[in-house]
Amino acid sequence: MESVKPYPQQKTVSVLPKKKKRSSDHLLAIAFILPSFLLILIFVYGFIGWTGYVSFSNWNSLVPDFSFAGLKNYLYLFQDFRFQADLRNSIFFTILFIGLVIISGMGLAILLDQKIKAEPVFRNLFFFPMALSFVVTGVVWQWLLNPSTGVNLFLNKLGLSPKWYTDTSILAGFEWGRIEFGIPVALIAVVIAAVWQMTGFSLAMYLAGLRGIPDEVREAARMDGATEFQLYRKIILPLLQPITVSVIIIMAHISLKIFDLIYAMTGPGANFVTDVPGVYMFETTFRGNYYANGAAIAIIMLVSVAIFIVPYLIHSRKAEN
Repeated sequence: MESVKPYPQQKTVSVLPKKKKRSSDHLLAIAFILPSFLLILIFVYGFIGWTGYVSFSNWNSLVPDFSFAGLKNYLYLFQDFRFQADLRNSIFFTILFIGLVIISGMGLAILLDQKIKAEPVFRNLFFFPMALSFVVTGVVWQWLLNPSTGVNLFLNKLGLSPKWYTDTSILAGFEWGRIEFGIPVALIAVVIAAVWQMTGFSLAMYLAGLRGIPDEVREAARMDGATEFQLYRKIILPLLQPITVSVIIIMAHISLKIFDLIYAMTGPGANFVTDVPGVYMFETTFRGNYYANGAAIAIIMLVSVAIFIVPYLIHSRKAEN
């Protein structure tokens, strides 16, 4: 009779160490994130809350006065000639700036995508302005577009003498409130400087998008009889739509809170033709000591930026889910 071999004893695996490891990893992750979370909570959202609180107060002198003022500071701003001019300038600066950055960046990206010779040289030339600050750009373009120096030395020989950022005229202007609503001619010079600096960013975005489109897609369209114009209009440009949206959001964020370029290049300008809320907020708060009014301007700038960014974030979150 054969002897029956006992079953090998099964080893029991304890899950407690894994649970302890997971909990320790969780605590370690929290420990790494907590300092950044606290700093952002205090120095970003805390200061935003403090600015909003000051904007509803009567603190418009060197002596703090936190008594509740309601909407008095906001009502004053929207009735103020300078702030109305600032809103006009911000609207047209944002439209011109975003439109020209997209057109110039996309056009240059399409040209560089044709595998031209010396592409790295041209790419570095277009990227170079991004390495400069807006202060440097403002000073350089202030000299270049000075009515008595820079490019005007050449234009004067052609019988042209544009005033650039010193011009106070308004294109297609009509009376709206207390201001003449239209495109300030002086603002065009500032737009040129801003587009010159930020076109490199748009170029990099579009060039990366174009290089990410498979060659098979282009070849299939050509085999179907599509011309190069039809290829870009019906296939490539729709594929670049997410990049276009990203460029619009980022450029809108820059244009709505622009300060250093304006301050270094033109300042508020005669009759506030180049003034923007950022410059007005700086001068109101730190030169006029009207802290409540300055805080109200800052909150309005925050809301204007949020109008662009929040819908984009909500759409991106829904797309991920």
